[in-house]
Amino acid sequence: MKIEQHQPLPLQAGAEAPVVAAADQPDPVYVAKATKAAVEFERFFISHMLKEMRSSTRAMAAEDSVFNNRVNQDMQDMADDLLAGNMAGNRAFGIADAILRQLVPGAKPGNKA
Repeated sequence: MKIEQHQPLPLQAGAEAPVVAAADQPDPVYVAKATKAAVEFERFFISHMLKEMRSSTRAMAAEDSVFNNRVNQDMQDMADDLLAGNMAGNRAFGIADAILRQLVPGAKPGNKA
């Protein structure tokens, strides 16, 4: 089985290569937007994980358990969402930092938005 290597596409006639302002200084506006998006993705990931964990707890709980009370479920969901936001803001899982290392190689990870 032969593996083909893909060559980069040539630029169109008259098109210029993207210009990077400075190799060691990424655009601060781009970094801020990328940081916000990365932290928001980490929040979404943590929130989804907590939601799945909570649904497993509810599935195993007895019928008269506090975990099966609808009012308690709503409060737990809100608390889980707040917890996910706080954890993502503190970059507890490091997902945002990993994303930023890919998007903005020159940015320093760990700078909270």
